[in-house]
Amino acid sequence: MFVVFLLLWIVFNGRITVEILLIGTFLCAALFAFCCRFLGYSVKKDVRFVRLLPIAVQYVVILIAEILKANRQVLFFIITPRYQVEPQIVHFTSDLKSELARVVLANSITLTPGTITIGLEGSEFYVHCLDREFAEGMENSVFVKLLKKMEALEEDV
Repeated sequence: MFVVFLLLWIVFNGRITVEILLIGTFLCAALFAFCCRFLGYSVKKDVRFVRLLPIAVQYVVILIAEILKANRQVLFFIITPRYQVEPQIVHFTSDLKSELARVVLANSITLTPGTITIGLEGSEFYVHCLDREFAEGMENSVFVKLLKKMEALEEDV
């Protein structure tokens, strides 16, 4: 976080001189100390963020790919009038430990066209699927695997 503050200081000043770097270093150190003392921030959170960043980027890329794939399938349903969709409500239990991971999974399901999370109670998910194809393998999806990997990294720190 200190490095981010210092980079912002340099960008906002528009040039790099010894004076700007010295004053910026002092001010950024004071701001970082303030964040650690009064906002509950710590260097441990920086380390955790850096360790989770590659998996989080991978998660977002896969989410976008799944959204595009589901869009194509929903478009197929719309264009093909003789195809009969079979809506379903799927119930599954996830073994994700943190509430944040379960909420991220529920939001990822909802962001994907053709599915919407209609209920999340503890580790119980209730999902409405536009067709039975969307319901297959939801409890062991790539999203669940990546979220478990993130939780494992969280525990290591």
